[in-house]
Amino acid sequence: MAMTAEQATWFAGTFDKLVGNVGQAILGKSHVIRLILTAMLTDGHVLLEDAPGTGKTMLARSLAATVQGSHSRIQFTPDLLPSDVTGITVYDQKTQVFEFHKGPIFANIVLADEINRASPKTQSALLEVMEESRVTVDGVTHSNPRPFMVIATQNPIEQAGTYRLPEAQLDRFLIKTHIGYPDHASTVELLGGAATRDRSLALTPIITTQAVNDMADLAATTHVDPAILEYISRLTEETRNAPESRLGVSVRGALAMVRAAKVWAASQDRNYVLPDDVKELAPYVWTHRFVMDPEAEFAGATAEAVLKRVLADVSAPQQRAGV
Repeated sequence: MAMTAEQATWFAGTFDKLVGNVGQAILGKSHVIRLILTAMLTDGHVLLEDAPGTGKTMLARSLAATVQGSHSRIQFTPDLLPSDVTGITVYDQKTQVFEFHKGPIFANIVLADEINRASPKTQSALLEVMEESRVTVDGVTHSNPRPFMVIATQNPIEQAGTYRLPEAQLDRFLIKTHIGYPDHASTVELLGGAATRDRSLALTPIITTQAVNDMADLAATTHVDPAILEYISRLTEETRNAPESRLGVSVRGALAMVRAAKVWAASQDRNYVLPDDVKELAPYVWTHRFVMDPEAEFAGATAEAVLKRVLADVSAPQQRAGV
């Protein structure tokens, strides 16, 4: 059953309350908060590329506090093992049975801090859980709670001793964005409350995790006109045909756009997706999925420039305002 106009109004109102609550801790970053909430309501994950001290950990804690969810933080280092992420099976001599001790990945909001500092072997421990929300250890599958979202961070400045994220893992992130430094007014307000080290502790929950799941299920019923699906398909095809790119947007990336656009439209008090939703989300959902041609990249070509040209070249459909 498709979402009704009344349900869209309720969804948008609740979404704004969530944004406002998280915004009490992360000042002046409502657009970033909206993107991350969109990822959470799409059962997706977020990659934040930011310098230290911009509030990435605070953001994860604030989000978990807002939805009454559990939160964990994994500091990725070169000596981190896959079992340090997923957990380990231990033999109990008293009971003479093997018991699985869950790792920090079993939380609603998981902050994978400086993910590119861990070895590819450890990074691969996230592939299954990010795609299927479950972990297989010693042949036994363990399901993650829902909602489940990985917020991974990497420092764009310090690249020494880091490992580049493989394309298979980058493709599993629904959104890539950055928080950035706050504006002048927000900075002054933060400095005025310097005595408060963790602003997320003062937040009160807005909804429960079950309500978040209900919102996600409701957003999935947002109407997407076949013309919009055709538009998304043509855009992805053009990214693959671009001479500057070796690989364009994958099918997973196209599906991610449809899911994200549904949530984004509902958060705007609409029960239908518009082409503008796709255009607005494209830089965050698609650019990190490009694999640029080395020669073109050396000549100055960027994924952002290629996507901008594709969006300009492919004509958007004319959709009726409602269903």
